[in-house]
Amino acid sequence: MAGSVVDLQRRQIVVGDVRTPVLIGGLAAADQAEAVVFVHGNPGGGRDWLPLMAPVSEFARVVAPDMPGFGGAEKRADQDYTVTGYADHLAGVVDALGIERVHLVAHDFGGPWALTYAAAHLDRIASLTLINTGVLLDYRWHRAARVWRTPVLGELFMRLAAPPLARALIAHDNPGLDDRSVAEIAGHIRAWGTKRAVLRLYRSTTQESMNRLAETLRPADLPCLVVWGTADDYIPAVQASRQQTPFPSAEIHTIPGAGHWVWIEEPERVTELVVPYLRGRITRNTAPS
Repeated sequence: MAGSVVDLQRRQIVVGDVRTPVLIGGLAAADQAEAVVFVHGNPGGGRDWLPLMAPVSEFARVVAPDMPGFGGAEKRADQDYTVTGYADHLAGVVDALGIERVHLVAHDFGGPWALTYAAAHLDRIASLTLINTGVLLDYRWHRAARVWRTPVLGELFMRLAAPPLARALIAHDNPGLDDRSVAEIAGHIRAWGTKRAVLRLYRSTTQESMNRLAETLRPADLPCLVVWGTADDYIPAVQASRQQTPFPSAEIHTIPGAGHWVWIEEPERVTELVVPYLRGRITRNTAPS
């Protein structure tokens, strides 16, 4: 490998009036105006991406923010927890870091956030990598989401969702995750501010908005890699093939038996797909191919 990999650093960025911690690192010689931006979903945080950030950092600048309401980001009641609000926040992070050519890697609700940002900034998007996410078409909300979308019942569920219950539910739905990963993921939803953000996000998102997003993105036919674990209890694998509606030239791979957090369950397999895809699209690649 040419050059050296810079250790990940944690920076605080303020977008509007919302403070966000961001993990930043990558090859020292990498073009600072080009970056791979990792966008977590629910529940999540920037650190969830470490298994993928490490190999990508060998040839590119890498960035992973904690999005509003999640991780170490602010969780105030007066923040915008809609998909558009998250897309605007992502735009602020990208601008604050001086990134002009963006490679988006997204998971779960990070998909709609990142893709809404992409639709408004087509000239900046160099590639998309969608991991168990995308523009969700003809999608039926999973059972927890249906509870969250129901007023009063959603609040009651969230107040009862203490860490032991959260761990038990995530372990049940994701048998391929080890105990440590289950505990880390469950820990993301401990704070009431995160629970409030989840309720507002799920209640404000409609199928009509996803249909419009697909219509906006389709003419651009952005370069897109789709990776999907087939045993996802939250977003079924049929959504993988549906990504060819907004991204007609999408490259689609499914990983049999893997669940929602597929890159944590099967890090080697996902790395084998994602790293060559991104390496081939970084314009100033100083690492050997």
